Amino acid sequence: MIPRLTLLPLLSFFLLLTVPAAPAQADLMAQPGWKVMKTQHGYTDLVARLEKAIADNKMGLVARASATLGAKKVLKKDIPGNTVIGVYRPDFAVRMLEASVAAGIEAPIRFYVTENADGTADLSYKTPSHVFAPYADGGQALKDLAAELDVIFAKIAAEAVGS
Repeated sequence: MIPRLTLLPLLSFFLLLTVPAAPAQADLMAQPGWKVMKTQHGYTDLVARLEKAIADNKMGLVARASATLGAKKVLKKDIPGNTVIGVYRPDFAVRMLEASVAAGIEAPIRFYVTENADGTADLSYKTPSHVFAPYADGGQALKDLAAELDVIFAKIAAEAVGS
């Protein structure tokens, strides 16, 4: 009989062999409903281009969170560029809430700018239709709103990553 203490490391080893390796970070964002756009722009440039595209498309930049800035300021640590930018507009907010109060938790809808090891940056976002899909109580009105936002978000993204 094999003592229990020697079985545990052996069992752990075989479990590790059967568990697939974790996918790369980029693969995690390449899921249904996500748009991931690789660019040749640097991180700071892509953030500025995104801000301009948001304004040019008459949407509001209503929230910003940067792990990069927080880590630098609070922890005195440098990490690759990482910014989340929330985008919305009051008329869309009113229509969304008229359709579904519960869907209000999803506003603003976010763009995500991430810096790569080679100095380029990627732009990612979940499509508004994907974000609002779970809210069946919103009916056709919320679906129509999401479809309008899909077009606007795609345009903002295309302008931000364009040459």
